[in-house]
Amino acid sequence: MKMKKLFSSNEFYVALTIIGLSLLIGSVNKAFFTAGNMIDLARGSIVMAIFALGTLMVIISGGIDVSFPAIASFSMYVTTKVLTSCNFQGSVWVAFAMAGAIGLVLGLINATFISFFKLPTLIVTLGTASMFSGFMLAFIGVRELSILPPSMVDFSKLNLFEITSKDHFVYGLPAAVLIVVALALLVWFILKYTMIGRGIYALGGDRVAAERAGFNIHAILFFIYSFVGFISGIAGLVHTSLMRNSNPVTLIGTELTVIAAVVLGGARISGGHGTVLGSILGLLLVTIMTNSLILLGVPSYWQRVVIGLLIVIGTGITAQKRSPKRAGAESGC
Repeated sequence: MKMKKLFSSNEFYVALTIIGLSLLIGSVNKAFFTAGNMIDLARGSIVMAIFALGTLMVIISGGIDVSFPAIASFSMYVTTKVLTSCNFQGSVWVAFAMAGAIGLVLGLINATFISFFKLPTLIVTLGTASMFSGFMLAFIGVRELSILPPSMVDFSKLNLFEITSKDHFVYGLPAAVLIVVALALLVWFILKYTMIGRGIYALGGDRVAAERAGFNIHAILFFIYSFVGFISGIAGLVHTSLMRNSNPVTLIGTELTVIAAVVLGGARISGGHGTVLGSILGLLLVTIMTNSLILLGVPSYWQRVVIGLLIVIGTGITAQKRSPKRAGAESGC
């Protein structure tokens, strides 16, 4: 029974696709399987993985959030500018707390419009994304900040391990990977073992049924969007630290990549289904595909074509899996 469940799971097929694609790319370009490229893949996935965890919660609840890159940009830029202007010399965790708090407040704005005014999540987050970005560029700044607090620079230098290539170039796996692991475990625990996690799945499955079952929809929505805002702020600061600069626009436009990864990982765009493992595997697949285009010399604008196709394919697969069950239910099976 367990083997049958494994072979029927979306995660199994995504993992198989990753293995097959990796072997194919590696046979064409030997550079793919080098330690340096593997570390670069992991390093480039850190911020996107944090985004994916928040996006997973939103999609399971039946919503679509496209404002998280704007929240991350706003949080990281304001935090960096304030701490730099104050000549901050303290712990990097103060910076993380500040960025997370700013993100949480912005997430609460999303939650207010979505919960109390019952507006569509996509429309709300499209509007707030534009609002947050516009406010930041108009009143806070547009210039890239290349000077960071010392603790953020030190954090960017922390590696779990380092590998020296044949040409004496040092590749290091950032310690920020541990933040991804911690947040992934937290989201997994919330979704699997808490009442609010069950409420998120119930909300995505059928809002009316969830209300009748006694779930507090307002509380669930406020939790989801404030949590997404919080971890988006964390992701923004991780991005700033790893890049060692704070650019207010570099993360804008990453929402499609993240949504594609989560949907490809098995989350139903209609809500009610999705897993942490599936989302991480989906992100890994998207990252490998976009990286392979670069290794194979394919022009970068084809990446957007690939991302769009992945969203369509991922949505189609989950819809196809759901339709037989729905047909069976309607026929009384």
